[in-house]
Amino acid sequence: MQTLLFIFGTRPEAVKMAPLIKECEKYPKDFNVKVAVTGQHREMLDQVLEFFKIKPDYDLKLMKPNQTLFDVTADALRGMEKILDEVKPDLIIVQGDTTTVFTGALAGFYKKIPIAHLEAGLRSGDKYSPFPEEINRILTGHIADYHWAPTEQAKKNLLNEGIKEEKIYVVQNTVIDALFLALELLKKEGDSKYEEFFKDIDFSKKVVLVTAHRRESFGEPFENICNAVKELSTKYPNVEFIYPVHLNPNVREVVYRILSNIPNVHLIEPLDYPYMVWIMNKSYMVLTDSGGVQEEAPSLGKPVLVLRDVTERQEGVDAGTAKLVGTDKELIIRETSKLLDDTKEYEKMAKAINPYGDGHTSERIVELIK
Repeated sequence: MQTLLFIFGTRPEAVKMAPLIKECEKYPKDFNVKVAVTGQHREMLDQVLEFFKIKPDYDLKLMKPNQTLFDVTADALRGMEKILDEVKPDLIIVQGDTTTVFTGALAGFYKKIPIAHLEAGLRSGDKYSPFPEEINRILTGHIADYHWAPTEQAKKNLLNEGIKEEKIYVVQNTVIDALFLALELLKKEGDSKYEEFFKDIDFSKKVVLVTAHRRESFGEPFENICNAVKELSTKYPNVEFIYPVHLNPNVREVVYRILSNIPNVHLIEPLDYPYMVWIMNKSYMVLTDSGGVQEEAPSLGKPVLVLRDVTERQEGVDAGTAKLVGTDKELIIRETSKLLDDTKEYEKMAKAINPYGDGHTSERIVELIK
């Protein structure tokens, strides 16, 4: 029997790890599954664990006010040492590109434990965008022993960096497994709880979902995004704009200063994962700088405008499910208007094939490691 240690610390990691953890738990004779969380996010992480009914065996509880990347990196690495000494895993599994991912991989390397990197090979080509994620995933890629890449492009990126082909497996993306699992759970629950929660939204109108929080956009670029939403809300008074505002004070100050008190702009607290999936499913289109949303929304047939200058998810742009608009106010307004006004343009994006997965990634990975 193999002992598998899943290490993660943020909501996006939890979402993408959950279906794989659940799949591994189906084989108790093959796997002893252990889960360690760093708590790099706190509330946002806990609600995903609760939704998917995952109970961590270890929790470093790292989250503290105004923590820096130095704090998270040093504290995670120190905390991880004790966990690895106790669990003695046969394989460490990390996902994505957060500081938890990098420190989890580095801790495993220090203890000479094999590491598998889920969602390996994503690259933007700009080391400061997204920051610090681009360098986190490059470093993790060179520490990992097994690379579970979501797409052929991700595999090519790894080969270009000298990673051996026999160590790379194209398995698609567990984010789609999680999405389908969530939709199933939502269907069982019914709509009434969610309709009550979003009772201020008029769903007879088009709904635009906005999520923006990237560190590299802070300052003028972020103000441009908010001012674009403000102008769009005036131009389209019959369109509802919903913005779940990230907890980061740098985000909240700007958003509330520019977008408060606009009748058709709904600023709400960050959404628990099931609520996010539900509202995404009800939306007409999405404006986002989030990586996961670029993958999820197309599976629901929702066009995505990406509020970043570069993306490591170029496959969506190439497939036509997403379009890069950056933080240029006029470009955001123009491309959003096009999708709101032009049915043909909308249909072209809504019906493009999502390149990220079919919902069976976790099963493929279990076959690889059994």
